[in-house]
Amino acid sequence: MIAPDYIFESSWEVCNKVGGIYTVLSTKALTLKKRFSDRLIFIGPDLNHAPADFREDPTLFGDWKKSLPDHLRIKTGRWTVPGEPLVLLVAFKTFSDKKDSLYYDMWETFYVDSLHSYGDYDEACLFAYATGLLIENFYHFYSLEKNKVVAQFHEWMLGMGALYLKKHVPSIATLFTTHATTVGRSIAGNNKPLYSCLSAYNGCRMAKELNIEAKHSLEKQTAAHVDCFTTVSEITALECEQLLDKMPDVITPNGFEKGFVPIGEGYDNKRMEARHRLMCVVEKLTGHLLSPDAFLVATSGRYEYRNKGLDVFIDAMNLLRQSDRIERDIVAFIMVPAEVHGARADLKYCIETDYQTTKPLQSPFLTHWIRHMEEDKVVNFILSCGFTNTASDKVRLIFVPCYLDGRDGIFNKSYYDLLIGMDATVFASYYEPWGYTPLESITFGIPTITTTLAGFGRWVKSIGSGNDITDGVAVIERTDDNYFDVVRGIGEQLLLLMDGDENIIRERCFEVAARAEWDVFIMHCYEAFDRALRKFWHADDADL
Repeated sequence: MIAPDYIFESSWEVCNKVGGIYTVLSTKALTLKKRFSDRLIFIGPDLNHAPADFREDPTLFGDWKKSLPDHLRIKTGRWTVPGEPLVLLVAFKTFSDKKDSLYYDMWETFYVDSLHSYGDYDEACLFAYATGLLIENFYHFYSLEKNKVVAQFHEWMLGMGALYLKKHVPSIATLFTTHATTVGRSIAGNNKPLYSCLSAYNGCRMAKELNIEAKHSLEKQTAAHVDCFTTVSEITALECEQLLDKMPDVITPNGFEKGFVPIGEGYDNKRMEARHRLMCVVEKLTGHLLSPDAFLVATSGRYEYRNKGLDVFIDAMNLLRQSDRIERDIVAFIMVPAEVHGARADLKYCIETDYQTTKPLQSPFLTHWIRHMEEDKVVNFILSCGFTNTASDKVRLIFVPCYLDGRDGIFNKSYYDLLIGMDATVFASYYEPWGYTPLESITFGIPTITTTLAGFGRWVKSIGSGNDITDGVAVIERTDDNYFDVVRGIGEQLLLLMDGDENIIRERCFEVAARAEWDVFIMHCYEAFDRALRKFWHADDADL
């Protein structure tokens, strides 16, 4: 394989944790850094605040920065994730006056139609344009013309950066990765059947119907023109072929870094701390003490009510609490960030003073107050199912609508520091191109349930696992038409888990997770680099 000499990797989520792409890049960084050292450079947006995971170092690339034009403003430093790779944060609002000329040029050169753009489109495209300029400037300043240089761009938001380089610096090999097509996600999010009707959908017509023409056009044209187009799973590759009229050149599944997981006594201590905190919050909120062996189960991710299977999870917990086979307290957590006012003052007081409530607080399923609570889908479904979280309930359901960064006011622990205390997780996704959350779960030794509509779920099945929860992962068949089969299947798998050997199942979790570490999956990324570079270099120029 042909190896790059320099790698530029850009995303809106570099030093900006808003979704799963942050996890992709921040965990992959260590593996790439080991091989490419400081010839690996990430590029993210300068959002006019100091990111907690960015350590600025103004001394980096001093001569180059002095040569930059006034409108190209950057910050240099390190991304404080494992590997601590170089990172450039670039300002983009300085290019606002160039928006119209940029869009005109993209139409003239690549037929990108920005006419119906709105919302975050302008901001994303200006950042992508600034990224393209930045890479071009770096490339020429350091005379990299005789080096093998790749530039990888993630999601439609960075599409114009890739296209800018294709036009102005075609000797830089460009890669474009879509983690979910804009049309596919929108079809699913608008409660339309995606999979049973996929072959009948036309991407451009659906984009017009769903009012996402500009994003779709940019995504489609970027996929068509870059040197290598990738996506994260086979299920999304089929989606790309149908909706973007382009089958990805390489599938690059998302790995994970086990270095996030404590080992030995540290694991046991972290798990005990997490369980204590989780159970303390539930006891204060519901006014009822839990048994020490309470079974804790969770779902998490973005607040995409149908796509992430939040509706299925609530229904499954509702069905489970009616079972006569339950012999342990069960607490189910929905850890999905919503728009919150802040931590509940009454709950916070009870925790800080260790005041033992003797009856449920108001809204005893909610840890933080939500804005427009009367319109919240999760809250309304919990209420319609009749959850009261009283002492007589076999299953208590707790909605944690805050971002778990260790500063939420109630748990004050990060998501990973709470995940390790669970007994199981459920990710009943309808639309999930890959599925980091179940992979994170088994990496921490927590058995998980996912579906065949998740890229990760299909990968697990492809390695001969996922038959039931005793494998560490249960992959439940999900289609457009079997909602209640999935609900029942989740309940059955959780009951099976409660009767299983916890230690054996945890070891099986670790075994499956080991096959999805970046040390293994990184070869797919190398294959994509090779594919892009072969348009400019011969195979004997360098080998990976």
